[in-house]
Order: sequence, then structure tokens, then C-alpha cells
Amino acid sequence: MIDRTTNAPHKNRCSFPQLTARWATVILFTVNLAPAHGEEASRADKPWLEFEAFPNLPDPIGVAGPFVGVHNDALLVAGGANFPTAEGEDLWKASKVWHDRIWVLTRSGQGKLQWRDGGQLDRPRGYGACVSTSHGVACLGGNDESETFRDAFLLTWETAANKIEQTPLPSLPCAMAYGAATLLGDTIYLAGGQSDADLETAMANFWRLDLSPLARGEKLSQWEILPAWPGPVRAFNIVAVQHNGFEPCVYVIGGRNQLEGVAGLDGLAPLADVFEFNPRAFDAKQYDAESGEYHGSGEFAQPWRRMADAPRPIMAGGGAAVGQSHILVFSGADGSLFKQADALRDQHPGFPKNAWAFHTITNTWVDAGAMPANQVTTPVVPWGDEFIVASGEVRPRVRTNAVWRIRPAQRDRSFGAIDYAVLAVYLASMVGVGVYFSSKNKNTDDYFRGGSQVVWWAAGCSIFATMLSSITFMAIPAKAYAQNLVYLVGNMMIVAVAPIAVYLALPFYRRVDAASAYEYLGKRFNHSVRLFASGSFSVFHLFRMGIVMSLAGLALATVTPLTPSQCVLLMGVLSILYCTMGGVEAVIWTDTLQTVVLLGGALVCLFLMIAGTEGGLAGAYQMAADHGKLNLWNLHWDATSANLAIWVVVLGGIGQNISSYTGDQAVVQRYMTTPDERRAAGSIWFAAILAVPASLIFFGMGTALFAFYKSNPQHLDPTYTTDQILPLFIAQELPVGIAGLIVAGIFAAAQSTISTSMNSMATAVVTDFLRPARQGEPASTNFLRIARVLTFAFGVAGTALGLLFVSPDIKSLFDQFIKVVGLFMGVLGGLFALGALTRRASGAGALIGVVGGAAIMFALPYFTAINGYLYAAIGVSTCFLLGYLASLALPARGRDLTGLTIHDVPQ
Repeated sequence: MIDRTTNAPHKNRCSFPQLTARWATVILFTVNLAPAHGEEASRADKPWLEFEAFPNLPDPIGVAGPFVGVHNDALLVAGGANFPTAEGEDLWKASKVWHDRIWVLTRSGQGKLQWRDGGQLDRPRGYGACVSTSHGVACLGGNDESETFRDAFLLTWETAANKIEQTPLPSLPCAMAYGAATLLGDTIYLAGGQSDADLETAMANFWRLDLSPLARGEKLSQWEILPAWPGPVRAFNIVAVQHNGFEPCVYVIGGRNQLEGVAGLDGLAPLADVFEFNPRAFDAKQYDAESGEYHGSGEFAQPWRRMADAPRPIMAGGGAAVGQSHILVFSGADGSLFKQADALRDQHPGFPKNAWAFHTITNTWVDAGAMPANQVTTPVVPWGDEFIVASGEVRPRVRTNAVWRIRPAQRDRSFGAIDYAVLAVYLASMVGVGVYFSSKNKNTDDYFRGGSQVVWWAAGCSIFATMLSSITFMAIPAKAYAQNLVYLVGNMMIVAVAPIAVYLALPFYRRVDAASAYEYLGKRFNHSVRLFASGSFSVFHLFRMGIVMSLAGLALATVTPLTPSQCVLLMGVLSILYCTMGGVEAVIWTDTLQTVVLLGGALVCLFLMIAGTEGGLAGAYQMAADHGKLNLWNLHWDATSANLAIWVVVLGGIGQNISSYTGDQAVVQRYMTTPDERRAAGSIWFAAILAVPASLIFFGMGTALFAFYKSNPQHLDPTYTTDQILPLFIAQELPVGIAGLIVAGIFAAAQSTISTSMNSMATAVVTDFLRPARQGEPASTNFLRIARVLTFAFGVAGTALGLLFVSPDIKSLFDQFIKVVGLFMGVLGGLFALGALTRRASGAGALIGVVGGAAIMFALPYFTAINGYLYAAIGVSTCFLLGYLASLALPARGRDLTGLTIHDVPQ
């Protein structure tokens, strides 16, 4: 039990609302001084792409149809065809020649680029499909002047030997040239092509080959034939992989075919259609490759989906996934002059020199700006974070040996002096809160529980802010924007769990007068269980701090000129200052102010999103409805699907909230800051009620973001991740001052999590580890000093982890965060349920339950594909079940359980 010496009521404890109101007024006044940003100053008029010329291909003419890829950080260009001419010879009378030469572009230690001779292919060939893999560059099919091939092979660059190796792959199901391939995971997908030299042999072929056995030294299986897209046959198409908000999918774009019964150029049909294949929605057992019939049902009914057509036909082009939701088409002919090529000859202007961007979430196309050249019949190859276009055809019969490096351009960020002023006022106010309360902490009861004198509604705001974080502030809108409102149902489970917290958890914690949630577990089971639970909580929150700060830092860096590391340091240092000085009361009142800033900023954003959408509120609603963004539930039994079933959402939401309200020290600590149980219950109800409009606002922001960017796709930026869609809106669309306020909201959400974790970890360590070890020591002020030192130390450690964890390569912050919460907190919720709901549970059984439950939880991501949203519910149930069964074998003897279970409540 925490010490309660010098516990006279503090006269000014509840005077802080006036201070909060003054700071909020100053912030709003500063915002109202601001003029608006220029409408297009930092948005659609900025270039999408940057270009740099690389050393030309050593072939003086260049080739079309080469196999191009990257392996071991070397660019490989192999084969292809061109029209060599002698001096003075007419190009249009020259014969087409296929080549077997391989060229390799390597980088020296100083970054200098150098072409090397890589030898020859087994035969001259070109116009096959190719894709870079970790095993080498896969070269598939192709042709020469007399034959179309069905063989396939890998080209690997052996760095030590400076040579190319050619290794066979399983042959294609039939001969193929002029198709395209892409890689999803370790599986090659190949679509389109023709089986002979004539376009009449264009196919509706869709095949895949799993390369993963190569890593295990095993033999590859044959190519798997998949159902084709529900559209016309094609060749000269593009294939790319990109995430659609739910799953990574394969996209087949454009190409050309021959109209049935129409010979020659008159029958050539350029294509602009786009199809999406979702591997997760394909049930291989329901497909008959011989007949081509597919009989999937339910969520596997149709793996293909027709998407928005490109603005113009795209033939023989190159495209690649850029960022997390864009496909950029860097080259391609539109067919506008195809039938006039013989007449124009040398007067042909070349293929259109502009790029196109397709956004998979909003299903929109925009012009991505001018290209220095349009090099067709050559693939676009990713090389690190950049893209390479090597050689190719620039107009009929004319090749080029030019090689271009292309990368997405960073847009300007508009964050001006007024924005900085708003942010500075907010951050200064946080430090001011710590200073204000620093002198009021006389002992650890003040520092950890606010002397149990905190007003109930402020404690409720703090519980709400504790359950929220910068991750959820950004990730919930991003989730609704990318998917739909299914997760909203899970958020509403907080209302369903509130009665459990009020009528079950709260009385137990208040009855034992616990400063730490794990004091109850010590009394119910034994000291070992208490230490295990408290230690697990502390480790979880230490890593949670690092995760929250790193991800918030990444988001803030996209809005402000600060780097992610600078943002992490700013959040960490300020949180350390006000939390170390002011204790839990500073945390609670800053949480309250942060709740106001957070919700106020969210409402401003929501209003501006709707105002910027075509058709306003009615238009936004209609767009969302038409694209399934208002869907609240899915009816299926698949626990692994990214399209969450309603039962997964309900069970997962209940599990997460039970874990937090019963096993999370950061939440339970708030129960003990109010004067009595009635007001503590009021704080829980207030937090639950506040979560309802807050959830509607945050999910509404996501839906409004979809409608806004559906109306304004030119404002999207491929350099931003899907989870940075709200920071993108802040950076490019908000008026001066308002942007500063919203950035302050992101800081607010992050700092609320950080400060809460710091204080609650210090509480847990002092209460569960140090005080029991130093039983009987009356030096309460000594523990106060220790508490401040621990708070400071945890803040420093969390900030250091935040700097270490900075990584943008995450598809969904919300999904990853939910997994982490479930992995750690589920078993603690199960431990509380085991103690409160059963009399048979013993200390030994509880330890077996929590250790076994933790082991199962950590194995889940490695051995199952179960959606992380279920982790907390699984953690609660496995800990409870294992602990109960173990307790039957290892019962407790003669333990007084009065007041410690629902069956032993004193009357």
C-alpha cells in the first residue's frame, strides 16, 4: 500500500480548470490571428517525379524488349532487339535483330556507376516478361525472329566472381511473349502476352510461380494457372502489385489486342482498362484450370475486380508500385499514331511524354507530370527506393541507350511562423502544468494518486486520453479512409465493458486501497504473481512509449520541417519535464487539456475535409456509400481476413477493453485518484461516454478523408504512407495556425501516452518492487525522490527506444499497435478475471496460466495468420483457462479470500 502521510486536503487542487481555460483561450486566439495558406502553394502544381540521367547503355543503338532487373545491387540488362543500320542505310528497310548480350551496371564504394560486360544469354531473345526477386532476375518466355519461347530462367549476379549465372526455372504453361510479370512476397505473377508473333494470339493468361522453396534448397513446383481477369485478351500490358487498403493485390493495366475478325492495323485495339486480383479472395480448390470455371462463394466469390480505366490507353508501358497505395505508369504508347507510323516514319513525334498515377484506395487516376522521354517496351525496375528505365523504344523502330533514374519528388511542407507559435504555446503550457503541480507533491500518495482529490471528470478525461494515443489519432482515420467503419463497432465495445469495470474491477481495487493494479493480484494469489504482472506491465509500457514516440515522430516529420528524431526528442524531453515535476496530477490535467485540443482539432479537420469535397456533406456521404466506406460489419467466419468479421470485431474489442480496464496500471491508477468509489465510477462512465462521440469523429474523419481525396486525387502524395494521410491533409490543406493546432493535437496524443506510461511504470516499480522490499521504512519523502528518479529514467529509456524504433515501413499502425497491446495486456486481463471470478484459482496455477498464456500469445504471429485484433481476447481466455486448469491440479490451501473474489464480497 502506498504511504499516505501528510495527506491533508490540498486547498487548490481543483483550481486548475481555470488555468486550462486560459491556455485554451490563448491557443485559440493565436489560431484566429492566422490568414489562410495559398490555395495551391504546396499541392498539385508541384512535380511528382525527379529524374537523373545514368550512364548510357554501352550498346550505341539501345534495345527494345530487354530483360531488366536488379540482383545483388547490380542492374542487369539482357537481350532485346533493335534495327542496326550501316552508314546511310534507311532505318525503315533494316531488318530487326535479336541480341544475347548482357550488360551489368554496378556501384563502387564511392557510389560511382560503371557498366560491365556480363557475357551472353543462352540464345538471342527479347520481349519476354521479367521481374527482380531475391533469388535473381526472373526472365520468362520471350521470342526471336522465328520462335516464341516457353522456357524461363534466373539471371544472378555473382558479386565476388563478377559474372552472371543463368539458372533454369519451370517452363511456362505455354509459349509467351509481350506479357508482364510482378512479384508478391516470393511469388511471381505473370499476366498477358501472345503465344506467337501475331497479335491475334494474345491471351487471357494469368499464372503464378512460388519461389519460396529455393530458400529451402527444394525443387520448385510447376506454374499454377489462375482464373483470368473478366475482360478481353491482351499483350503489351502492365502488371504491378500494390496494397488496396485491405490486402496487397495484383493489378493488370492496359495493353492491346486484335479485334476479332478485323485484320491488320484496322483491328488493333488499344486498352485502358484496369483489373485488380486479390489473392486472399481466391479459393484454389474452387477453380478448374482445364475448363477455366471458378465456383468460389462468400468472400471468395470473385477474386477479380474492375477498377477505373486509365485516362488514355497504355500499351507497351512500364509501371511500378510507389509508396503504399500508388501505381505510377512511367511510359507507354496510347495508340493515337499507331496506324500512321509507316506514313510518318522519321516525322513521328515519339510517344506521349507524361506519367500517370493510379491510386488504389480512391480508385482514381491523375496526370503525374512530364517525363524527359517515353521509353516503351522496357520494364520499370525498382532499385532501392528509386526506379530505373533502361533503354527501350522512343518512336517506331528507333531505340535509345539512355538510362534514367526516377524517384518520387518530396512536396513542400507549409508550416509557418504562426503554426510554430501555436505549437510553442501548447508545449509551453504542458511544462507550465508540471511546474504548477511540482510543489504540491509532498509524498508518494500525492505523486502517484493526487492525494485521491482529483475531480471525477478530469480523471475520466485522463482515462479517455490514456486509452487513446497519437497512433489511434492518426491510425483510426487512416483505417476508415483505407477500409471502412468495421472497426468503429470495436471501439464502441468500451461502453459494453464499462459496467464490468465499474461493478467488478473498481470495487476490488478500491477495497484493497491499491496504488498499483498488481497489489490486488498479490493479495489474491502471491507475491510472485504480483511481481510477474507488474514487470510485464512495465516492459510493455516501456516499449509502448518507444513505439508511440517513433510513429508519432514519423508523422510529425511529414508535417513540420523537423526530422523524426527531432520530433521524438521534443516529445520525450517535454514529457519528462512536466511528468517528473508534477506527478500524476500533472498527467491528469495535461490529459484533460490534451483531450480538448485533440477533439477540437479533429472537429476542425472534419469540417474542412467536408468543405473541400465535391458536393459537400451530401457528396461526401454519397461517395462513401458508393464505395462501401460506410460498411459496419462483415458476415463470415474467417479469423485471418483483413476484412474483419463482426464477431472478430466484437470479441476483439471486448478483450482489449477488459484488458485495459482490469489489468492496465495506467488505467487502474486513475480509479484511485478520486476521493471515493462513487466518483471513481463516474470517471469510468465519463470516459466511456466520451469515447462514443470521439470514435464517431475519428472514424468520420477517415470517411471524409476518402471523399476529399476521391474529389481531389491530385493532392495525394505517393511519398506519404497510408497512415500518414491525416498528416498529409494537415500539411497541404489546412490554413496557417490551424495546422499548428492540429500538430499540437498529435503532440498531445503522443505526450498523453508517454507521460501516463512514465508515471504508471514508476508507480508499479515503487509499489510492487521497492516498497515491499523495504517494508517498514517511514521515509516517505525518500520514496518520493525515488519515484521522480524512476519517472525521469523511464522517460529517458522510452525516448531512446523511440529514436531506435523510427521506421516507416509499416502498412498499418493501428493493426500493429493492436497486436502489441493484445500480446502483452491480454494475459494480464485474464489474470484479473481468474482471480476475481473463481475461488479455486491458486498462486501456482495463476503463474502457469500467465506464463503459458504469454507463450501462446508470442507464438501466435509466427505460427498462425489470426488477425491481431483478436489477440487480446485470446490472451484473456488462454490465461484464464490454463490458470484454472493448473489450479485444479495445484490447489491453494487455507487462503483467506474475503473481499478478493465475487463469491467472497463482505456483506
